[in-house]
Amino acid sequence: MTVNEYTGAMPSTSMLIPVAMLPAGRVKGCCQPVAAPLPADRAEEIAALHRALADPMRVQLVHILAQATEPVCVCDFTAAFELSQPTISHHLAKLRDAGLVASTRRGIWAFYQLRPDMTEAAREAVFSLEARAPSHRDRTRQGRRVPRPSAQR
Repeated sequence: MTVNEYTGAMPSTSMLIPVAMLPAGRVKGCCQPVAAPLPADRAEEIAALHRALADPMRVQLVHILAQATEPVCVCDFTAAFELSQPTISHHLAKLRDAGLVASTRRGIWAFYQLRPDMTEAAREAVFSLEARAPSHRDRTRQGRRVPRPSAQR
């Protein structure tokens, strides 16, 4: 019989060695040792953060909060994105559930800020978003606003 340019007798299943009978030094995998898996709770924490940040609108909200010097009113988000208040509140609730933002009420409005006590994984996720984004301070020179390069004519 010929299979993939191999000519000869194929071993029958009775000729195969069961895994349990292999020498004790045998290690699963064949190429290189790999790191041990993360603890399940750590993997779930990181996955929850990434699920929360998997939506472009939530990334935008986190970006604005990271740049803000004080808590941001939900009404300012609705004006910035021309979305309804319930839609913005839904996205902020997802970020709050993931431990990224905290809110306070002032009258009828809720104000949001990044949680100062967020986990190290959350902090890394948030600030990895900001690593490439120019800050408001970077776009301002001597009190005069400097437009982003994409906005220059």
